[in-house]
Amino acid sequence: MRTIRDHLVDAAQRLSQAGIDSANIESAELLAHVLGLPRNRLFMQDTIDDEDRLAFERLLAKRLNRIPLQHITGSAAFRHVELGVGPGVFIPRPESELVAEAAIRFMRERDAPIAVDLCAGSGAIALSLAIEVPGARVTGVEISSEAFLWLEKNVAKYGSEATVEIHQLDATDFTSAVFLALAGVCDVVTCNPPYIPIDMIPRDPEVRVHEPSIALYGGVDGLDVIRGIAKTAAVLLKSGGLLVVEHADVQGPEAHEASVVGVLESTVLDSELEIYTAGIPGQPLFMQVSDRQDFNQRPRFTLATRV
Repeated sequence: MRTIRDHLVDAAQRLSQAGIDSANIESAELLAHVLGLPRNRLFMQDTIDDEDRLAFERLLAKRLNRIPLQHITGSAAFRHVELGVGPGVFIPRPESELVAEAAIRFMRERDAPIAVDLCAGSGAIALSLAIEVPGARVTGVEISSEAFLWLEKNVAKYGSEATVEIHQLDATDFTSAVFLALAGVCDVVTCNPPYIPIDMIPRDPEVRVHEPSIALYGGVDGLDVIRGIAKTAAVLLKSGGLLVVEHADVQGPEAHEASVVGVLESTVLDSELEIYTAGIPGQPLFMQVSDRQDFNQRPRFTLATRV
């Protein structure tokens, strides 16, 4: 009878031939899911019965068809949380953990900090802020009705560990009652917005076919939503508060006007905003705008301090 190791080796080879880079890890994740075990508790010399073998083959067939691993298992790990995910909500990536980390470090230096996570999706960043910064008040905002269902489920799951207030609304609508109630009192605003240019087709079918387009595309240059959330953040943040925005690697400082740094540096107090926040018309609303790299040393997110 074939051992767990035999099944994993065979599955990894098939996944690799299908163009899946992390074939060894994913084959183990699928089998561990079938057996109801953590991946590190798989004992390679053990055997599996026919029922589990068939269940493993069914899941493996889905992955070979490039259905995302997280959709198959129904969960995605992010920092200290395990999030429910599936069709209709963006699968959180490791790069976004750096966005959460930057916000958490800033929040830990403040008493009872207030944070808003825009484009909250599954709640990965919002929950991380609330769990890892005791005493923090966190609000998560998501426009998609499908994603909002996942956000509700995940917030309910961790309700005993952290309190996150959630709202279904447009993150760029800075005139909403939810945002006006928080105007000028927030220490941190985080956002992993849609930032892919509309004519840029993602290479991986897991993203191209299975991720919700509302979470991916940000207009012709990919910056439309970011321009909007810059204004929302300007209304929400107190002076000295921090904005942390994730972006594509092609939207780093070298892109100049087409960069997130460029967008934030050019965000000024205009006739729309002056009703909702104080300042001098035409004055820049953010200072100390700088960019940070991801695990692969690619431009990935921008920090900006509210004037």
